[in-house]
Amino acid sequence: MPDANRIEAWQRESVAVDWQVATDENMTRVIRSGRVRARPEYGHSVHVQVGGLQPGRWYWYRFRAGSATSDIGRTKTAPAGAADRIRFAFASCQSFHQGFYTAYQHMAKEDIDVVVFLGDYIYETGGSAVRTVPTVECTTLDLYRERYALHRSDPHLREAHRLFPWIITWDDHEVDNNYANDNAADTQSSVELLKRRSAGYQAHYEWQPLPKACIPTGAKSRMYRRVSYGALANFLILDGRQFRGDQPCGDGTKAPCEDFTRDRAMLGVAQERWLSRELRTSRARWNIIGNQVRMTVVDQMAGSGESYSMDQWSGYDNARRRIVADLQDSRASNPVVITGDIHSNWVGDLKIDYRELKSPIVATELVGTSISSGGDGVDVSPNAAAYLPENPQIRFHNNQRGYVRCEVTPKSLTADFRVVQKVSEPDSPISTRATFIVESGQPGANRV
Repeated sequence: MPDANRIEAWQRESVAVDWQVATDENMTRVIRSGRVRARPEYGHSVHVQVGGLQPGRWYWYRFRAGSATSDIGRTKTAPAGAADRIRFAFASCQSFHQGFYTAYQHMAKEDIDVVVFLGDYIYETGGSAVRTVPTVECTTLDLYRERYALHRSDPHLREAHRLFPWIITWDDHEVDNNYANDNAADTQSSVELLKRRSAGYQAHYEWQPLPKACIPTGAKSRMYRRVSYGALANFLILDGRQFRGDQPCGDGTKAPCEDFTRDRAMLGVAQERWLSRELRTSRARWNIIGNQVRMTVVDQMAGSGESYSMDQWSGYDNARRRIVADLQDSRASNPVVITGDIHSNWVGDLKIDYRELKSPIVATELVGTSISSGGDGVDVSPNAAAYLPENPQIRFHNNQRGYVRCEVTPKSLTADFRVVQKVSEPDSPISTRATFIVESGQPGANRV
C-alpha cells in the first residue's frame, strides 16, 4: 500500500510534463516539443498552445511525465485562407447514468475536422439507470473533479477526444441546473452559488481542451470567443449562463406572466456588443453561432393559450429580438445557429416576429439532440406532436439520441441528424434520421 504521506506530498508538488507534436501518427517526425509544469492548483492539468504549425492539416501529439506516456492524440489545424469544405459534428448533454455514449463510438468513425460541444458535459446530480453515478450533488472542486473523471472514463468519449480537436462551451449542468448568473434554481444564496460556480468553472477548465484565455478567475471566465476557419467559416461561441438575468415567471414552461415582457439579459451587455461587432466585421462565408438554449420560439401549448420555456430564449424575448435583428442588420454572411440543451432534434426558422407568418426568415437554427440524456427516445414525442402544428416556424423534430454532422462548402451547409437506436444497450446502430441543406444566401433550411 502506498505511503499516505508520500501521496499527499506528491499532490502538493508540480510535475514536469514533456510534450511532442509530429507530422505522422507514429511520432517519428517530431516538429515541435517542450516541457511544461503540471501544477496542483489546476489539478495537474496542462494546456499547451503550439504555434508555427501549418494551417489546415493533421498533426499527432503525446505527453510524457516520468515513466508514463500518453496515448498518441490527433488534431487538425484550422485553414487560414480559402477552403473547399469543413466538416464538423456538434453534440451536447451526456448524462453518464442515463445511457451509454454509443454516439461517440460512431462519431469516432466520421470524416470530420472538429467537434463542437454545446454544454452539459457533466451532470452535477447522479442516479442509476444503465450506469451508476453517485447521488451526492457536486458543490465543491473535489466533487466536480471526480464527476469529470467519471464521465471521461467512458472509452468512446476518450476516443473522440483523442481523434479530433474540440470547440467547447458550457451550459448549466457544469455548475447547477438552470442557474442564471448568480441566481440559483433552488434556495441557494448568491454567495453560495458563486462559490459553487467558481469550483465548477475551474474543474471545467482543468478537464477541457480550452485556450488559456478561458482560465477562470474565481467565478468568472471569458468563455465566449471566435474560432476562425479561414474565409469559409467563423464559429462564434456564446456563453448563455454566466451573464443572464433570472428566468421570468419562476422558470419552467408556462403561460406568460406579468414579468414576461420585462427586458432581461441572456448574454449581458459586453457579450452582446462583442457578438454584434463580430457579425459586422466578419468576412467569412458562413457565421456559425454556437449557442446553448433554443433560440427559435416554440409555443408548447396545444389548442388555445400559450406556453413557453422560460429558460430558453423564449423567456428572454427582448434580448432574442435584438440578437435576431442583429443577424439581419449586420448583413453577416449566412448566419446559422447551432444549439443543444433540450435532448431532441429540431430545425427552426429564426424570425424577429415569430407570430407573423410573413415575417422574413433571418437565419436557420439547428438544434441537436443529446448524447445520452433522457435515455432511449422515440421518433417524435407525443407532447411535441400535439403542439407542432401551431408552430409553422419548425421544419423538423425528432426525439432520439445522437449528434449532428455538418459539411460546409462555399455554396451550402448540409446537416445530417445522426441518431442511435438505443442508449440503454451498448453498440446500438446509428442512422441518419433527416438531412437538411441551407443554401448560401438563402436562410431557410430545406429537407433533402
